[in-house]
Amino acid sequence: MRIVVIGGTGLIGRQVVASLRALGHEAVPASPASGVNTVTGEGLAAVLRGARKVVDVANSPSFEEEAVMAFFRTSGRHLLRAEAEAGIAHHVALSVVGTDRPQAPAYLRAKLAQEQLITAAGIPFTIVRATQFFEFMGGIAEEGTRDGVVRLSPAAMQPIASGDVARALAEVALAEPANGIVEIAGPERAPFAAFVGTWLRHRDDPRRVVVDPAAPYFGVPITDATLTPGPNARIMPTRFDDWLTAAASREGSA
Repeated sequence: MRIVVIGGTGLIGRQVVASLRALGHEAVPASPASGVNTVTGEGLAAVLRGARKVVDVANSPSFEEEAVMAFFRTSGRHLLRAEAEAGIAHHVALSVVGTDRPQAPAYLRAKLAQEQLITAAGIPFTIVRATQFFEFMGGIAEEGTRDGVVRLSPAAMQPIASGDVARALAEVALAEPANGIVEIAGPERAPFAAFVGTWLRHRDDPRRVVVDPAAPYFGVPITDATLTPGPNARIMPTRFDDWLTAAASREGSA
């Protein structure tokens, strides 16, 4: 089966492509580097020709509020219009746990706008909402750093390995459309400080972590319910310590 992976050369996309190819499918990575641009619409008709399904994991190059909203709205409209013309039977999109919750950061609000386009398009779909990736711990630490101290909310998170996200997306793409939302998360729930502190220690990073109830998450206040999954989420297997050990091994052999 021909399955087009929009954003197929990025962190998640290349792993989705590998998973689908390992299962014997024709997974086609599509990105600006391959002449496919969802913002302009360039190359979409050609790459979708003969495809049955699409997995969209494309991401905005900017997280600034207006830019990220414009990206997901424009990209979504162009892609869904091209899919309708190509007769795509299943649209799978990667989104984020927490998009529909009050006071969500600008990025999550933009993902919600993308989700709304998908549900209104009339194409059979599945939206996969994932929690934060293990790979984002460094970015969270940077965002919270002031004068060498990492200030983090006491709120809980339940992050997930990008490899587990990719495997879940591949499985969803090969299944029947849910015409709804599937949540996925990692197996461990703990405060931000626990995950980020562990990440810093593994890298011998001297920054001190301080739990601060007033510390925002990318500009907005959060609670335990903001970024954690609901009770019916699919729990993926990779534990944070195991992922850190494997990542260190890969870096050491590079």
